[in-house]
Amino acid sequence: MQFFELKTQLKHFSVFSIQDIEKINPSFHKQRLSEWQKKGYIKKIRQGFYYFSDIQINEQALFIIANTIYSPSYISLEMALSVYGLIPEAVYSITSVTSQKTHTFKTTVGHFIYQHIKPELLFGYELREHSNQRYMIAEMEKALLDYFYLHPHIKNREDFEGLRFNVSELKSKIHMDRFKKYLAAFQCKALSARMNTFLTYIEYA
Repeated sequence: MQFFELKTQLKHFSVFSIQDIEKINPSFHKQRLSEWQKKGYIKKIRQGFYYFSDIQINEQALFIIANTIYSPSYISLEMALSVYGLIPEAVYSITSVTSQKTHTFKTTVGHFIYQHIKPELLFGYELREHSNQRYMIAEMEKALLDYFYLHPHIKNREDFEGLRFNVSELKSKIHMDRFKKYLAAFQCKALSARMNTFLTYIEYA
């Protein structure tokens, strides 16, 4: 297989795997990957995953990469909260939740952090498109719940103030029925109690 053929077939891919190549050419020799890396045509992200050296790596491409290199997973937690304009600080790591083990990948394109949640809690995300590919990102309500679920020490007004949430933005965007429906699905009394405290906080903040 020639590199031009690979590039033509996978030109819209922000990230591709060895399996993607083998779908095009089942007899592909993996040695070619090393050759193409030495020539600067492709770069390795982690074992088995690569990207073309000349593609633009923007935020959406990073989200696609995050979904792909460790799945099942979707963008959530601090990164999703930042996307929705709920937290003021810049987020430099791509944060996701996964039903796999908690894991971190420091790569040439970015720092990817995955936090484990139970498989039955992998819901509440939406599909978005970028360059003919799709990525999964938590809905705002689910990103909030994922965050609080994985940070049980955050439980009172002082803790909430320390997060410096954009309360006006939160109030204007939150779908309360969806929030309560997702909260009930967690089946966690401790989380429900903390979320009731949080809702009271944002009501009077």
